[in-house]
Amino acid sequence: MEQVPQDRTAVAVLGAGLMGHGIAQAFMTAGFEVSLWDPDADVLNSAPDRIAAHLEVAGIEREVDVRLARTLPEAVDGASLVIEAAPEKMPIKQDLVRQVEDANDECILASNTSVLRITEIAEAARHPERVVGTHWWNPPYLIHLVEVVRGERTADSTVEQVSTWLREAGKTPVEVYKDVPGFVGNRMQFALVREAAHIVEEGICSPETVDLVTRMTFGRRWPAVGPLENSDFIGLDLVKAIMDYLAPSLSTAQSAPALFERLLAEGHSGARAGKGVYEWPEGTRDEVERRLLDHLLATETSGRPEDDTGTDQSR
Repeated sequence: MEQVPQDRTAVAVLGAGLMGHGIAQAFMTAGFEVSLWDPDADVLNSAPDRIAAHLEVAGIEREVDVRLARTLPEAVDGASLVIEAAPEKMPIKQDLVRQVEDANDECILASNTSVLRITEIAEAARHPERVVGTHWWNPPYLIHLVEVVRGERTADSTVEQVSTWLREAGKTPVEVYKDVPGFVGNRMQFALVREAAHIVEEGICSPETVDLVTRMTFGRRWPAVGPLENSDFIGLDLVKAIMDYLAPSLSTAQSAPALFERLLAEGHSGARAGKGVYEWPEGTRDEVERRLLDHLLATETSGRPEDDTGTDQSR
């Protein structure tokens, strides 16, 4: 259940692109005081309209109450929490760390990276104990889980405070104990993508069949029972026997799939280019996005723990 902030905690979001404006929206709708900054004025100025459109999709009637800051120091001034949602390039993120600390030496700085190591990002900080990872999923206003990632020098108090703020924003924070590339969700997701591409490369079936099998079989079960709980459910003896037989035939590729390399070399980079693994006629991408949003709205609470605390019961 969503908690109400005890006061108007100030949050600054750096980056108003795909993830940043959605993160700002999540805190705004929970009652936080939110500032948003982006180095691209056009991206920044369009953020309120994009947030308003998301609110309409989600059926939320309220005004957009996000302050657009024209400079980074203006955005982070007085903020207790600063979240950077910059491109996934280490030099950019480290430079933001330095700029934030120069402007606000008391805030907690959270990086919304999905793969980069928090420890390396924090190398640019004077206070690495106040640097933490918060990996949000797209779209941030509909997917509630946030991975809270410890760097090697992140303080316990930082993790605890950020988790509290996330719960107040209606999110489900889960703690990632080791700072590894991809954290938890993306390690599992990209292992599946690797095997999916491998199946197509080997001529086992078509891309359409891979996606249909995923969506209509084990993918349907995952909101109710995850892979490890399901292993217990069906019996570890059976799972072990299957894995011992199956594992030698699975992909162990240490780089991107050859299927993707070939398509990219031919200029087929995906939906926006009109072709990738699939053909994408004009309008198809919008249809798929609408289908995805409808599904997320219809299953918004699916898979959330009953107590919604993100507390780990295994340790």
